[in-house]
Amino acid sequence: MAGFKKAQAFSPGNISCFFQLHDHKNPRWRGSYGLGFTVDKGVTVTVLRAQKTSITFNGKVLHVPTVLSVVSKLTKEPVAIQITSPLPLGSGFGLSGASALATAYALNKLLHLRKTKKQLAVIAHTADAAEGTGLGDVVNQYFGGFLLKTKPSSKFQVQKLLTTNIPIYWYSFGTLSTKGVLSNKKLVAAIGEAADTAIEKTKNLRSAEKNSLSELLDISYEFVKASRLLRDKRTSEMIEKIRAEGGHASMIVVGNAVFSDKPFIGSKKLMVSSTPAHLL
Repeated sequence: MAGFKKAQAFSPGNISCFFQLHDHKNPRWRGSYGLGFTVDKGVTVTVLRAQKTSITFNGKVLHVPTVLSVVSKLTKEPVAIQITSPLPLGSGFGLSGASALATAYALNKLLHLRKTKKQLAVIAHTADAAEGTGLGDVVNQYFGGFLLKTKPSSKFQVQKLLTTNIPIYWYSFGTLSTKGVLSNKKLVAAIGEAADTAIEKTKNLRSAEKNSLSELLDISYEFVKASRLLRDKRTSEMIEKIRAEGGHASMIVVGNAVFSDKPFIGSKKLMVSSTPAHLL
């Protein structure tokens, strides 16, 4: 059978409102609890047969450990991975996970590997968890939508909240290392305590059939303050300004970035989307 010359896949960006670490010695079962949603923009990955394995992001050579891990799990053939995205790296959009998942889907098609989407998603999730770049992004990107996880993300069980096609507005003040956050034991402990409260509040909203974005943003804001994740002055001041003007806002977890239900100075628009990762 003649092989494809190239294959393409898309994976949405994911914004996390709050999370709690679920640790495990095996990265396959490492994950998180929490709340997050996918958006209408993300990464497009093109995979081509090549003489040497390489990765580019928006045309620039880049070392992406999650993607390299996925490639090594799926093939020994050299491939060129071309990632493009309008979203910035390191700002809390889960692009490491998105790139890993889209790469897995595209490689599966290019090389006729005949793996299921779930098998590919597990490989991408494991790579993201092993590298410390994400714990629940891939699972959200696999399902698509506004999702609550009350069981570890590694189990691939989610509860859908809200309707999608809701506008959100964001701005990034700079990068924040997910790996740096997850390796800080005191911070992880504070995150865990704050997330317990956030999960219970979200469950109560669900039982009362109140799932508005504004209420979920308020829960997220309380979480980032209580967990001490919100430490960037510019991010904090912008959130306070939005709230003082009647909007609802929080910090994108994990990134020095703001997201809100109202436009604000410098903000860019995204839509909450239920479209999962898929082949193009």
